[in-house]
Amino acid sequence: MSGLFHLLRLARAGFVFAREGVLGLIDPVLLPPGPRFLVRIGRLVERRNAGVGSVRLARALARLGPSYVKLGQFLATRPDIVGAAIATDLESLQDRMPPFSQRQAEAAVVEGLGKPIHELFSSFGPPVAAASIAQVHRAEIKGENGSRSVAVKVLRPHIEYLFQSDLDTFFFAARLGERYSAEGRRLRLVSTVETLARTVAIEMDLRLEAAAFSELAQNTKDDPDFRVPDVDWARTGKRVLTIEWVDGISLSDRAKLSAAGFDFKHLARVVIQSFLRQALRDGFFHADMHPGNLFVDPAGNLVAVDCGIMGRLGLKERRFLAEILHGFIVGDWRRTAEVHFEAGYVPSHHSVDDFAQAIRAIGEPIRERPASEISMAKLLTLLFEVTAIFDMKTRPELLLLQKTMVVVEGVARSLDPHFDMWATADPVVREWIERNLGPVGRIENAAQELGSLGRLIGTAPSLLSRAAETFQRLDEQTKDGLVLSPETVAAIGESKRRGRAWGTAALWLIALLIAIWVFR
Repeated sequence: MSGLFHLLRLARAGFVFAREGVLGLIDPVLLPPGPRFLVRIGRLVERRNAGVGSVRLARALARLGPSYVKLGQFLATRPDIVGAAIATDLESLQDRMPPFSQRQAEAAVVEGLGKPIHELFSSFGPPVAAASIAQVHRAEIKGENGSRSVAVKVLRPHIEYLFQSDLDTFFFAARLGERYSAEGRRLRLVSTVETLARTVAIEMDLRLEAAAFSELAQNTKDDPDFRVPDVDWARTGKRVLTIEWVDGISLSDRAKLSAAGFDFKHLARVVIQSFLRQALRDGFFHADMHPGNLFVDPAGNLVAVDCGIMGRLGLKERRFLAEILHGFIVGDWRRTAEVHFEAGYVPSHHSVDDFAQAIRAIGEPIRERPASEISMAKLLTLLFEVTAIFDMKTRPELLLLQKTMVVVEGVARSLDPHFDMWATADPVVREWIERNLGPVGRIENAAQELGSLGRLIGTAPSLLSRAAETFQRLDEQTKDGLVLSPETVAAIGESKRRGRAWGTAALWLIALLIAIWVFR
């Protein structure tokens, strides 16, 4: 798509945000003169009774369509971009959209699975939930042991095209932001949109969600009080996912949970420890653990549904998380600082002692408070704010972890307002540290490193041969110096000229469009 088309789409989005009062959440004093002027102009079209922050955002994003709803949910994981207050408002954004018709849903199932609906299910009910990407139906299947209920998730018609159009515009805006803003480059806006695009691509291939269910089930099969539904692979495809129907009580329905006699303190402990086991032990965690996705079955197990958004952490990130949590538990600020440098998250030109001092400034006030008042999610938020001062680049996988931590901690505290987060986390964290950083873990790590070294040695001859050939060709091509062709030089100059022209045109066009809407 052309740049002008993207600018028009962004101008429309800007007008909707202005109309719904979203610009009122931005403090113009913090902006440069140009954007400050545009924000103040945009506030002139704000409609009356716009409501509070979360209501404004939810209404504006819903008006702009499914892509923007998903963008809002994603930006809730990036308080470094939108600010802590707006990120908190976005946390409350619910992914609820009007359902599409029963006829379209059944047609999608038939097309996706290649069989008539009556051959697949003995009954196929109306939608029970509808979100931005898909909706869920309850269906029945007859088998040798009688009938069983399943949940059938079906993608919205043409959703791939709608998302791709909006993602192209998001990429355009991110590239502009990185081109003209040093802060935009530090926040890695293009990388952020790439992460969103990957997340959406995974969510729109329901076979991948089925695989996530399967992997999570395999990882947690021996965990106490936690499980995920079984996948019906015979009735699952790219656009259709069928899983076991969960006959349970939603974690958001406290009245029913209480009437059924469930222990809220126990459930809070299961939520936190299940999440930490997934993150630390497995490096693969459910990243959308809000109460609507968590149920308690008749046996008292916590059942997680909707594996569309999953997080992964490498061994380095898991060690980083475990040692940071352990460092704050025991008050070892120096070690906590060293972990950041060892992981390469903080550039080496900074002082470890200065960074340890900054971490102490976060940790000491927390340690003076009762354990029940200490927020692990708040701790991670403050930690990432401090690391920004020390030029720590954004780590999307850690931000997704932080966002999930905020959600699960909120769920736990809603069940038990006096919940002791640290006492609950401590055994899981200590077990991981003892297992992976103790003597046994060091032996296993050494064995893995020796195996990697052996593989490298095995490939060394071919690597050296290819390197020699490359240097020989480079030497032949650069005997007279590295020379660019006239066409290449001209193309580089033209590209820079077009970039500057587009940037100037973008700013004036957005200002002009807003002015036209204001004074029409």
